[in-house]
Amino acid sequence: MTVRVAVTIRFNKLPQLTDSLSRLAGAAVMKAAFDIESTAKTLVPVDTGNLKSSIQTTQEGPLTALVGPRDVDYAVYVEYGTSRMAAQPYMRPAAERVQPAFLAAMRQIVEI
Repeated sequence: MTVRVAVTIRFNKLPQLTDSLSRLAGAAVMKAAFDIESTAKTLVPVDTGNLKSSIQTTQEGPLTALVGPRDVDYAVYVEYGTSRMAAQPYMRPAAERVQPAFLAAMRQIVEI
C-alpha cells in the first residue's frame, strides 16, 4: 500500500514562471510526502516494528513522490484487513491528515 503524491504544472509560454512554480510545487510535494511518512509511522500498529521501519518516501520525479512500506508482503492486509483480521489503516489516514496542508500550500503557490 503506497500513496502517490503528484502535481502537474504546465505554462507553455512562461518558462521562467513554470520553473519557479515547479520548484515550489516540488518542495510542497516532498514536504507532504515526508509528512505522510511521519504520520503513517505514528499510526501503524507495531508488533515487531518491521512494517513501521519499512515505510519510506522516494522521490520519483520533480513533482512526484511515492510513500509507503517497502518489501513487506503483509502491509496491504494490515491496511485493509482480511476475512480473519480487522483493518488497521495507517496510510490512508496519514494521507488524509496531510491533505489539507498540502492543498493550502498548493493554493499559495498558484496565487503567486
